[in-house]
Amino acid sequence: MEQPEGKERFLLAAAAAPRQTGPALDSCEASPDEGLIEDLAIIDKKAVEQLTEGLISHYLPDLQRSKLALQELTQNQVVLLDTLEQEISKFRECNSILDINALKRALKLQQKRQKEELEREQQREKELEREKQLTAKPARRT
Repeated sequence: MEQPEGKERFLLAAAAAPRQTGPALDSCEASPDEGLIEDLAIIDKKAVEQLTEGLISHYLPDLQRSKLALQELTQNQVVLLDTLEQEISKFRECNSILDINALKRALKLQQKRQKEELEREQQREKELEREKQLTAKPARRT
């Protein structure tokens, strides 16, 4: 921040100096601060402007770096979310395939049991038929 020069330095020092408290001045006497008030208004505007510029120049670079870092983080989060969605899709697809495979195994097992049951039933029928054939029959009279 630039240092005030000449009159500005004097006025800033005068404004910052403690005021003397003493007997009240007559209304006829001219106050030594009379023209100073108008000058202080100008200096105050300049001081505010300079202080504002100083604050901005001090904090703006950090704020800009923070903004860039936040933008980068946000971008990385978007990429991460996209990747996560893709992985979730793959996971669901794998689960679907596993479910289909489990259903196929269950179907094969069911078909095998049905085939075995059918073979047992056919075997029983053959045995019944054989017993029937072996059972003695009364001879026919001729």
